[in-house]
Amino acid sequence: MNYELLCQDAVDLLVRLIETPRTSRNETQAADVLENVMRNDYGLDVRRDGNNIWTIAGDYLEERQTLLLNAHIDTVKPSDTWTYDPYKATIEDDRIYGLGSNDDGASLVTLLQVFRVLSAKNRSYNLIFLASCEEEVSGKNGIGHALTLLPHIDAALVGEPTGMQPAIAEKGLMVLDFTAHGRSGHAARDEGDNAIYHAIDDINWLRSYQFPKISPTLGPVKMTVTVINAGSQHNVVPDTCTFTADIRSNELYSNTEILDFIKSHVKSDVQPRSTRLMSSRIDETHPMLQRAMQMDLKPFGSPTLSDQALLHCPSMKMGPGQSCRSHSADEFVCLSEIRQALDIYVRLLDGLDL
Repeated sequence: MNYELLCQDAVDLLVRLIETPRTSRNETQAADVLENVMRNDYGLDVRRDGNNIWTIAGDYLEERQTLLLNAHIDTVKPSDTWTYDPYKATIEDDRIYGLGSNDDGASLVTLLQVFRVLSAKNRSYNLIFLASCEEEVSGKNGIGHALTLLPHIDAALVGEPTGMQPAIAEKGLMVLDFTAHGRSGHAARDEGDNAIYHAIDDINWLRSYQFPKISPTLGPVKMTVTVINAGSQHNVVPDTCTFTADIRSNELYSNTEILDFIKSHVKSDVQPRSTRLMSSRIDETHPMLQRAMQMDLKPFGSPTLSDQALLHCPSMKMGPGQSCRSHSADEFVCLSEIRQALDIYVRLLDGLDL
């Protein structure tokens, strides 16, 4: 296949997706665009459930290993500080500006072209491309649901903006809601039991405690209190204080281990919003990572979350663009980054023996 034409196909599709609003849980129109291009322009055998769209290379054999190429359709909502129209693809020199251009449009359209290239080649593995929805909100209708409809996956390459360097581990996420209890009373008298003071004790513990197992790739577990609420008026001692903590786990602890340990060390009630977003990693001996290192790519650990958290197989995160541009005003990706990504992806996967 002509790589210049494939790159142009990728950019043309990216323009269409940027100009089709696709915030999380509102991806239907963008999924329609993607399905139409895949089916009618590229001639692929497309399957869809909700706003998850996938295609399986035609030479699928059940006895072979299966590689998944995945990227997400959805975006966050645009901030108020955009100076460009977030829903208009604006090309200036080497840059294409627009919401979701970097996160995750460039990876999405490039991995789709990679699927077109590799599905036409002889491979030792099965190949599946999945465009998933609801990634930005870790929604239950996204990749977690789609995986129940796919064949067994043995390895995955997740497209996210990493400067085309392989993220070989990724921190997990657990959001915890705490409620500290006291007893109300008049602030002018020595009455009541101030729930804020109980919350402060627990917050200080969260701030200072260090889990002993430190990952050589991801570093320590990180606990950050991000929201706090208490009180009704200045002269009433509050009987409850609620606060929220963002917990970023490394691969050396499960979320449930961390949750149980926290519960045993604080006085507040603790309620997890979810424990399913686990830390992920790929072993250094895995053939995909070995190939990446032979190409002089530089493995690193990623602090940000992706759909890797819901994959139960060895996975690597790598894609065009830069993570620092994600969720920012005037988000962009470079056209040269898309061209480079197509070349690196194909060199990484062509001839790979899983």
